[in-house]
Amino acid sequence: MVHPRIPGESDFGVVWSPSFAANHTDYAEMKQAAATLSLTLTSLEVTRPTDFDAVFKEAATRTNGVAVLSGPLIFAHRGPVVAAAARHKVPAIYYDTEYAQSGGLVAYGPSLVGLHRKAAVFVDKILRGEKPADLPVEQPTRFSLVVNAKAAKALGFNFPPALLVRADEVIE
Repeated sequence: MVHPRIPGESDFGVVWSPSFAANHTDYAEMKQAAATLSLTLTSLEVTRPTDFDAVFKEAATRTNGVAVLSGPLIFAHRGPVVAAAARHKVPAIYYDTEYAQSGGLVAYGPSLVGLHRKAAVFVDKILRGEKPADLPVEQPTRFSLVVNAKAAKALGFNFPPALLVRADEVIE
């Protein structure tokens, strides 16, 4: 069974922490994209760990699913974040694979293995005498998709087979 709130729906939420500066840019870009796609985007701000339950309770009544931005507050409490999403039956996509590995529905973001390998290349260049200021700023080029079939089953959601084939990891 496909989750009844997802197909063709247009009300989505973003769980984010305004105390993490990078989240402001990410949220602004999501608002712009939502407007372009004629989607309604609901801001679900968290400022302390005790906010997670209330935010996901609100998301359950106002949205069809959420994107959870990462940052120190949210990442440090990913267990309670994932638990609150599950408790309120809110489909959520996360930025870091650790969320899906902790029970979250889907995670899509830069591959940590790829980022660590790139960091090692930069460390090697610096140790060989290159100045850090002379090294280029690079964007991630490898991304990971992790889907949690167990979390999907709890939501009554089936992933399309094409998505499962493309996933880097499927958690059963």
